[in-house]
Amino acid sequence: MYDIIIIGAGVTGCAVARELSRFNASICVLEKCEDVCEGTSKANSAIMHAGFDAPEGSLMAKMNVRGNEMMDQLAADLDIPFKRNGAMVVCVHKELLGGLQELYDRGIANGVKGLKILSREEALAMEPNLSDKVEGALYAPTSGIVCPFILNIAMAENAFENGVEFRFNTHVEDICSDAEGIWHLRTNNGEYKARYVVNAAGVYADVIHNMVSENKIRITPRRGDYCLLDKEAGNHVSHTIFPQPTKLGKGVLVTPTVHGNLIVGPTAIDIDNREGVNTTAAGIDELISKASENVKNLPMRKVITSFAGLRAHETHHEFIIEEVADAPHFIDCAGIESPGLTSCPAIGEMVRDMLREKMSLTEKEHWIAKRKGILNPQELSLEERNELIRKEPAYGNIICRCESISEGEIIDAIRRPLGARSLDGVKRRTRAGMGRCQSGFCAPRVMEILHRELGLPYEEVTKSGGRSNIVLERTKGSNGGSK
Repeated sequence: MYDIIIIGAGVTGCAVARELSRFNASICVLEKCEDVCEGTSKANSAIMHAGFDAPEGSLMAKMNVRGNEMMDQLAADLDIPFKRNGAMVVCVHKELLGGLQELYDRGIANGVKGLKILSREEALAMEPNLSDKVEGALYAPTSGIVCPFILNIAMAENAFENGVEFRFNTHVEDICSDAEGIWHLRTNNGEYKARYVVNAAGVYADVIHNMVSENKIRITPRRGDYCLLDKEAGNHVSHTIFPQPTKLGKGVLVTPTVHGNLIVGPTAIDIDNREGVNTTAAGIDELISKASENVKNLPMRKVITSFAGLRAHETHHEFIIEEVADAPHFIDCAGIESPGLTSCPAIGEMVRDMLREKMSLTEKEHWIAKRKGILNPQELSLEERNELIRKEPAYGNIICRCESISEGEIIDAIRRPLGARSLDGVKRRTRAGMGRCQSGFCAPRVMEILHRELGLPYEEVTKSGGRSNIVLERTKGSNGGSK
C-alpha cells in the first residue's frame, strides 16, 4: 500500500516523482519497460522551447514558460547538460512575414522574455547558413538545448535517493477503486494499492485514463522521424532553426545538440501503433527536403543514424493535468506532447502543489536537492585525469572510441542508483555507442562489462530489455563441441 503511485517513468513521471519526494509519503513509480526514459522521452528534439508557440492562456503555454524558467536551477542541481543557445523561427516567404509578428505577440502575451524580430540581414549575420530565401526571423534567446536522457535519468535518480521506489517491467493491466476509495492496480507483477494515482503514461495515458473514467479521452501517437549527424557537422548552425509553424507542430528543425552533433527533424505523421517507432524512407526524404528550405548546404552525408519518436497528441492539443472528475484521487498528466520536455519541471511542480494540498503532505526535514552525474574524464585537466587513472585504472581503458568513453564511466552507469541494465541503458547514461560507428566497435565490450558487473549470462544481456537479446545461444559447449 502506497500513498501515491505514479504510472510512467518518462520525464513527466520522474519530474512528478522528484517533486513529491520532498514530502513524507510512500511513493512508487510503475514502469512497463526495463528502464526510465524508454518512451517519448528518449526520442525527441532535445529542445527547451521558449514558449511563443502555444496559444495564449493555455496550460501548455503556462507550463512551457515556467518549465523554461526552471531549467537553469534544475540543471545546476542535478548536473544536467544544458545550454541556452537561442532559437530562430525563419520566414522564407515575404507574404508570410506577418506571421512572425503574430508569434512575437503571442510570446510576449505568454511571458517570453527577450524576443526580437530580425531583418534578413540580421538573421544572416547570426546564421550564415540560413537559406538564401530568408526574409526575416523571430529570435528567442531563452530557448535552449538539453540532454533528454540525462534530464530524465537525473530526476529519477534524485527521486530514488529521496525514497521513491521504482518498479520496472511492470505493466498496468487494470485499475479499480474499492469502497474506501483505495486504488487497486493489477499488473503483470501482481497488485499494487495506493491512495492516489498519477497517470503519466505518455502515449498510453488515454488507455490508463479510460480504465477509470466514463469521460473518455484520446491520444494519437504522432510519429516524428529524425536524422542525427556526426560532430563534424555540429557547427553548421549555432542556434535552433525552426520554420514557421503549422497546425501539425513546429515543423522540421535543425539544431546543434549539447554533445556537439547536429539533429534534423521531426516529421509529423499520425499513426495507430503506439510502439511504431520505425523510420521510413519517405519520412526521412520529407524531413531532409523540409529542413533544406530553411538551412542551406546541410551536410546530410554526415548522417550517422536515423530514428523516430512518438508524441502523445491529445485531440484538443492541450495538456490535461487535473484530478479526473468521476475518479477521485486519480490525477491525469495526459497529452504531454511538445513542449512536454520543456514543461516537465513545471508539471512536476503543479502536481506537487496539487497533492500537497489534497493530501495535507508535510515536508521532509532532510531532502536531497542535488545529484552528481557520471564523472567525465574529458572535463578534467591532463594532470587530474592521470591521477584519476592512477587511482582507478578503469578510467584509462577506452571502451567506446568514437565518444572516448572509458570502462570506469560504464561501471559507474551500472552501479549508480537505478543503474543501467542493458546496452541502451549504458548508452543513454554515458553515450557509449552513440558515436560515428553506432556501437559497431564497443557493443561486445559493453556486453562483457554488463555480464561481469550484473552477473548476467550473455544470453540475458539485452539491447533494451524485454526480448531484445543480443546473444541467443552458445555455438560451442564447454568441451569445445558445437550445440
